[in-house]
Amino acid sequence: MVGKVMEYPFDTIKVRLQTQPLDRPHYAGPWDCFRTLLRQEGLRGIFTYELIPSIFQGMSSPLVGSMIENAALFVGYRQVQRMIRNYSTSPEELERQKDMPEDELPSLGMSQLVLAGAASGAIASLVLTPVELVKCKLQVQIGTHSVTNGVRFTGPFHVVRHILATYGPSGFYRGYIATLLRETGGGAFWFGAYEYCCLQFIKAHRLSTGEDITKKDLSPLQLMAGGAIGGMAYNASLFPVDVIKSQMQTDEQLLSGHKVSSQRTFIQTARAIYEGGGYKAFYRGCGITVARSAPTSAIIFLTYELLSRHFS
Repeated sequence: MVGKVMEYPFDTIKVRLQTQPLDRPHYAGPWDCFRTLLRQEGLRGIFTYELIPSIFQGMSSPLVGSMIENAALFVGYRQVQRMIRNYSTSPEELERQKDMPEDELPSLGMSQLVLAGAASGAIASLVLTPVELVKCKLQVQIGTHSVTNGVRFTGPFHVVRHILATYGPSGFYRGYIATLLRETGGGAFWFGAYEYCCLQFIKAHRLSTGEDITKKDLSPLQLMAGGAIGGMAYNASLFPVDVIKSQMQTDEQLLSGHKVSSQRTFIQTARAIYEGGGYKAFYRGCGITVARSAPTSAIIFLTYELLSRHFS
């Protein structure tokens, strides 16, 4: 939750930059977007949609969703590791490890950890797609008179009702393929980069002191450094897919006045983005996204590791 509160204003700016028209962009860059949001919609409160500033629009949806998402990510990551260990370890070794604390079990190889990260990302995408759909629809409402097919959303539940009435339950999975690709690849990079950094810290300690340590012996600063690098790797790795996802999930606003059937597929959206702005159009908002992911992921991994040590 702390990580989501920190990153949310930057996420709103990212979505606005990703979804602005290619031929007539509203903003010159992240700073111009931030100033425009403050000038147009101001700072009128915090957290509830009717009172929040524009940079916090739609926050209640991802705030709840982030708790579910991170739970799915880390539980899935740990469970997939257990499955890999059970599959790749001999019955005799499994019997010997049966009563060992989890943090004392032999570490998996890097490729196995990357696989576990990818699988956990795929699991999380099932939860994340509806959450991001609601969030994006609220974030792209520009100004005080913006409407979507005659509707101006007043909050997350209004978006939910609109999607159910217009598209049915399947409407919540608009952009699922893009989210699945982003989260599967991103999960591999997120956990993989984090585990690789932790491994390097362990190796460096062993070389300098001759002592063998494990990840549970790393300092909070080292855990945060690994988390920050993991977060940047996650966002930089598949950012073009995230741009496609944001446009697909806001087609109703971007293609205002078109029929529902005119909503674009993944390939159609990617082609339209490329034709409108070339490869650079796939990286709008990338810098601010990578930058804000560092402190957010640092906090997330530090919290996870410290809680794991406390409850182990």
